[in-house]
Amino acid sequence: MTAFVPIRAAESFNLSPEQKETLLLAQLGQLPSVIIALSGGADSAYLAWAAQRALRERVLSVTALSPSFSAHDRAAVEDFVRGFHIHHEFVETREMENPAYRANAADRCFFCKDELFSVLDAMSQQRGFAATAYGVNADDTLDFRPGHRAAIEHRVLAPLLDAGLRKSEIRQLSQRAGLPTWDRPASACLASRVPYGTEVTPERLGLIERGEAALRELGFRQFRVRLHDKLARVEIAPEEMPRALSTEMSASIAQALKRAGFAYVALDLEGYRQGSLNETLPQPKNS
Repeated sequence: MTAFVPIRAAESFNLSPEQKETLLLAQLGQLPSVIIALSGGADSAYLAWAAQRALRERVLSVTALSPSFSAHDRAAVEDFVRGFHIHHEFVETREMENPAYRANAADRCFFCKDELFSVLDAMSQQRGFAATAYGVNADDTLDFRPGHRAAIEHRVLAPLLDAGLRKSEIRQLSQRAGLPTWDRPASACLASRVPYGTEVTPERLGLIERGEAALRELGFRQFRVRLHDKLARVEIAPEEMPRALSTEMSASIAQALKRAGFAYVALDLEGYRQGSLNETLPQPKNS
């Protein structure tokens, strides 16, 4: 794919969000055609919207279905693509068949993304699409994300990153465009709730999904249910913690998660933070 010329985030650092969006649309418009990996989060939804605005019928957004993708997230994708007439398909991925993925080492995300991009590569070849793109943004490079390595190996485009778009800017531009995903809480696959070294299984993913559905029914927006054997370690966003810590709500949380299948329930006093399981990884030594 030679029609797309990546622009380093540093080159667009000083542009306004609106200028970055203009840049993004111009660069997407240079592509003959593209498949967008759509998870339904704020980033990939904005990218899918922008790509379709730039390319119209020459873009297809694709969402991968597997045990690690919750029914809640699938419903959100269905609502989004229906509401904005996004050209879209669901496909099945089979990362659960890979022992390296199930082993759940620190590079688990690599094997998930490798499977996803392999499926999208095959679809691109079969359908005649010129490229594949995904929604990594300029802030994501600051975190531990082994899935980026799979994207590089599969030559997947990163238009949001190339335009220098940060998460807050994507939310701002999404709100201006009227996208319902502009304030959607950060989301990740269900496997990200399983501690490294604990095997990823459909049963564990199902347990986590039921637990998080229970929290959603109690009215919480930003949270995680981290699985530790039979214990649910519940992370709640700091602004929602006072409600969670009330005697009545604490009892409701415990009761709901035990009904979901957990034996014990603990509320993490540090609250929700993205990638908290990475805190257990060895830290690089200062040279």
